Amino acid sequence: MIYRRRASPLHAAAAAAASGWCAALAAATLIVSNPLVLGAALLAVLLGGGLAGVRHELMRALRWALPVALAIALINALVTRDGLTVIWRFGNLPIVGYSYITAEATAYGGVLGLRAVILILCGVLYTTCVDPDELLALFRRISYRSALSATLATRLVPLLGRDARRLADAQRCRPGPPPSRTALLRVATSNLLDRALDVAAALEVRGYATARQPPTRGAWGVRGWSRHDLAFAASAVAILGLSIGGRAAGLVGFSAYPSLSIATGIPAVALSAAILICAVAPFADRRGIVR
Repeated sequence: MIYRRRASPLHAAAAAAASGWCAALAAATLIVSNPLVLGAALLAVLLGGGLAGVRHELMRALRWALPVALAIALINALVTRDGLTVIWRFGNLPIVGYSYITAEATAYGGVLGLRAVILILCGVLYTTCVDPDELLALFRRISYRSALSATLATRLVPLLGRDARRLADAQRCRPGPPPSRTALLRVATSNLLDRALDVAAALEVRGYATARQPPTRGAWGVRGWSRHDLAFAASAVAILGLSIGGRAAGLVGFSAYPSLSIATGIPAVALSAAILICAVAPFADRRGIVR
């Protein structure tokens, strides 16, 4: 999954605002454990991905995120012995001894799995909707060479992965056993130095060897902030404020041990709806979006 510019407000926003919005959804997922808020965050990520035009990428990531979530929930239910409500008894087992599953451990495992799904989808949304070059440009005022090195690293790592896949496909067409991963890694990285020298020569020809700083027009990057930038920045602040405030006020309480307790009243529902609305609201303004 790579970044491609699409006609959406999230792609039109500055890298700082777009990445802050993705980080705010991920932070809200870690701050609050209430399933209502987590469900609102998951719905916000899915709706945001659909409105940003990366629905297929999110669905593809969701197909392998769900088994990860199921594994987390299952492991927590099998390993954790806390909780008062026993729903399954295994009896005495070798090595582990007396084993059982509680409803509280199962519920908390489900919350952990849901968190993992949301965090994975937030990462996919960040990867597909935030311009990596523009994000790295934010650090040019700190260290221009470090930003250039990070850019080259992020470009060369996927390239080496594609080389390894092509080599593996070519080896499968030959008779005999398939090559090991060590052999593929050795072949794929054998010409790494030559490729780095070619890239360095190309950069030198284009003037990257000079120490001049690129001109900037805004305080946070190569351009000033637009209404899309301000909308996503305000949305990120609102999501963080609602999450922290709701947890501090006890409106979205969740406790799994020793007995299950979930806040499902009107305040919890209202807070979840507010987080969802704040997350999706910046997508309503599509003025200035290049189609």
